[in-house]
Amino acid sequence: MPTPFLIPVLVVFAAGLGFGVQAPLNAALGRLIGGGVAAAAISFGVGFTALLAMTFAFGQGGALLRAGNVDPVYWIGGLFGALVVWAMLWSVPTVGILTALAALILGQLASGLVLDATGAFGLPVHAVTPTRVLACLMVAGGLILSRF
Repeated sequence: MPTPFLIPVLVVFAAGLGFGVQAPLNAALGRLIGGGVAAAAISFGVGFTALLAMTFAFGQGGALLRAGNVDPVYWIGGLFGALVVWAMLWSVPTVGILTALAALILGQLASGLVLDATGAFGLPVHAVTPTRVLACLMVAGGLILSRF
């Protein structure tokens, strides 16, 4: 794997490790305070604070002012992020972290195939190949096996 490709993969892998820890932490927070949606809001508040600090640390404060000039459809990502955080903290106590993450990843891969194929939101087009479909099917198999 070439280095320019490997670095982003490793960064996302590290983020995935953190995401695996985030789900049970948020589930525990929801249980401890007696509200899953409130726990998700707290999680987002902490994340928002961290990202706001990073925005200014990286000198991107002016970008916040330009956000009002884009089509509001591009703001919907935050809603999907909120749904992910809530869905994970709600489902983890019932199905476990492994199964919840497998379902989440399968959903991400399914949407990724479609978004790659269409070049949605100005991204480069990546063909749906048998190998890529097989990768999704393997994760689906992992989801099924996670319950045995």
